[in-house]
Formats: sequence, C-alpha cells, structure tokens
Amino acid sequence: MSARSLVALPSHQAGPAAWYGPDMAQRTDWIVALSAADLAEIDAATQRLAARAADIAQVTPADFPLPTLGPKLAQALEALLHGRGFVLLRGLPVERYSLRQAATAFFGIGAHLGNARSQNAKGHVLGHVKDMGLSSKDPSVRIYQTNERQTYHTDSCDVVGLLCLKTARRGGLSTLVSSTTIFNEMRRRRPDLLALLFEPIATDRRGEVPAGMKPYFEIPVFSWHEGHLTALYQRQYIDSAQRLADVPVLSAQQVEALDLFDELANDPALNLHMEFRPGDMQFVHNHTLLHDRTGFEDWDEPDRRRHLLRLWLACPGARPLPPVFAQRYGKVDIGDRGGIIVPGTIVLNAPLEAV
Repeated sequence: MSARSLVALPSHQAGPAAWYGPDMAQRTDWIVALSAADLAEIDAATQRLAARAADIAQVTPADFPLPTLGPKLAQALEALLHGRGFVLLRGLPVERYSLRQAATAFFGIGAHLGNARSQNAKGHVLGHVKDMGLSSKDPSVRIYQTNERQTYHTDSCDVVGLLCLKTARRGGLSTLVSSTTIFNEMRRRRPDLLALLFEPIATDRRGEVPAGMKPYFEIPVFSWHEGHLTALYQRQYIDSAQRLADVPVLSAQQVEALDLFDELANDPALNLHMEFRPGDMQFVHNHTLLHDRTGFEDWDEPDRRRHLLRLWLACPGARPLPPVFAQRYGKVDIGDRGGIIVPGTIVLNAPLEAV
C-alpha cells in the first residue's frame, strides 16, 4: 500500500480503535468482579469435572453451564470484539483451588468465549506462562518461557486469555496498547513509513513449522480487509527471522518504520499497565490490541514463582481476516482458525504442568 492510498483509509478515532492510555487505569468499567452467584456456578461445574478428572481439553460450554455468568461473558465478548478490546474478570478463588480445579474453571469459562487453539507444537490448548530458566537467544525458545520482557506483540488467535495463579516477587506487569492508535499516529507523523508496514514482512516461526510451510511467515504488520484494520506483530521474531536462509534483508526504511512502531507502543501516553492479582482473568482482542509483559524477578521458593495459565481462542462473531493470515492461522474461517499445528502434533491436550 502506498502512502497516497493510505489517504483513502478512514482514521480510527472511536470504538475499538480509540485508546485511553494511562487514564484507563483510573477506570473500573473494564473489570468484572465475579459475584457470589457467579462463583457458586463456577464451583459447581468445576468440582463436578475435576472430581472425575475430566479431560480439560474436551470441556465444552455444555459441560460447564453458567446460567448467571454466561450472559455476562456474552457481553464481555461483545466488548472484546467490538468495543475496547479487553476485559478483566476478577475473583476466581485460585487460593483454594488445586491446579486441576483452576485449570478446569479457566478452560470452562474460556469455552463460553471461543474455541481453544493449540499454542505450540505439542498441541497444548492450555498454556503455562512461567520462567523455565530459558533464554530468547535460543531460536527454539519463545519469550513466554523466560523472565524477559516480551515487548508488544500479538498472538496467533482472535482472543488471548490469561489466568493469574501466582505473581512474581517484582515486575511482570501486563501492558496493553492499541495497534490502531499506533496506525493513527504513524499516519499523522510518517505516512511514508506506515505504508511499508502494509507490505509482507518475514516473521520467525521459532522452529514450529506447519507441514509445507517455510520456517517463517510473510504477513504485513497492518492489513486493511473488509472495513477492518488488523495488526499482527512480534518485533523480536521479525528480527530473528533475519538469520534464516532466503529471508529478504530488512531495508533501512523498514527498520525505521518498525522502530517508530515500537516507539509509539512504548509511549506511556498511549499504553496501559496493570498489575494482576491471583484469580484475575484477562482477555484481550489480538486484532486491535498488542500486549506486553514487563521483565520480572521471581521468588526463590519454587512454589511461590510467577505462574499464569493461557488460552488462545477462536471466537464466533470475530472479524474477517485477509487470506494472507492463513500462513499463520492455518485458515481464516471465523470460529475455527489460529493456533499452531505442525507435523508430530498428535492430539490437542491441556497439560497441568509446564512442559
């Protein structure tokens, strides 16, 4: 897309594209506190499934009835896909739940928002976000397996969900920024650089390569499709793709465009930081928001260390995605797209330990 053709695109100033920066931290309308009635039905569904060690990866909304909470989750999904793009459910009693119970409850709640997708080559539909003592310098390691800052990025799904089980000794804050606000700011300041981000760019798959695919995918940072501006971004993996054979070398102008994107994402006037509490469930719309995790220092005691559970969801009612997203999402069918499936991925599963 040329800088001239950007003029034809509408600026996004309202709805899901609007962003409130740090002022949002002073508001509470994005927090849904679970009521006693909500918790009672979560408990009932959780205990019934956990007591028989039900396969968490197979839990459906019918298995996890939520007559009181269900309508609230429908409203939350509307806000995710067509409103501010994120919501925080607060108060899941993880302090009295076993790991199986917490995982069952989280997966059951997530099932009311969308269909769980595989998050890695092992077919995990329930992820464990914790420091595994690894480093992102290893090209087979993904950053969520470290204690490093993640930097602003999107995941390969419509909505990503996190359940906080335990917090770090220091750091590990969740941060969000609107990709559409970044678009608006780049368009105002440097439309010439913004135009470059509508061109395909190589992003490293970090060794998780679907059958018949290259070890990288080539999807633009920004795509305009059927009236929707959608972003897909992970700067470290764009940079690490440069080590791969036949990946085009980034031009000086592309690097400048990516640097401006990062500068805007890191502008404290545009982003929001939040500190999780145990029992918080955050859900974020990947197509309009980028998320980050600050680096952290963990506790010495293994049983106190930072630990989050993660879901990648394909959601009914989600926006159409351009065909090029099939390189990463497998296909672009609404409600049945996203995730990572590679040769050797035998069955989708929900492990209770980080492996």
